Amino acid sequence: MSDTSTARAHRKSPLTTPTGLGDNARRDVTAALNTLLADVFALYMKTKNFHWHMSGPHFRDYHLMLDEHSEQIFGMTDMLAERARKLGGTTLHSIGHIARLQRIQDNDADFVTPEDMLSELREDNEQLIAAMREVHDTCDEANDVATASVLENYIDEAERRAWFLFEATRKN
Repeated sequence: MSDTSTARAHRKSPLTTPTGLGDNARRDVTAALNTLLADVFALYMKTKNFHWHMSGPHFRDYHLMLDEHSEQIFGMTDMLAERARKLGGTTLHSIGHIARLQRIQDNDADFVTPEDMLSELREDNEQLIAAMREVHDTCDEANDVATASVLENYIDEAERRAWFLFEATRKN
């Protein structure tokens, strides 16, 4: 086989990685992970957007908190994508792919008050928690304990972010 035909054969080869999960389980968990990953990227971008556009008397505290949150959120991306690959699936390919799958809404407003930023991020983190629990259920049905275990830690982190955002906006 020539180098050119070898290269063509590799491009046409499926990326299926051997796994102990059945085809349906692999497909379902991978699809759920990709949709979750799109939401994670959307939340990361929104958190950075609000971090960059924060203003007001609590600027420093909120700016630093959102920077910490965005680092934590971005830290999830590689693990989630690699879980999909370990299961024999593929993962997100582009910003367009993210946009097609994301359920967390973007905020492109020119100005958002700090309180509205924090409240919106709290709601988005709560939405992400619910989505992670749904993916966890899918993993449980597929007997994918490794992905379920990863999600449990991320759920805890998201609950902490939602708690901080709630307390930062509490009136009393």
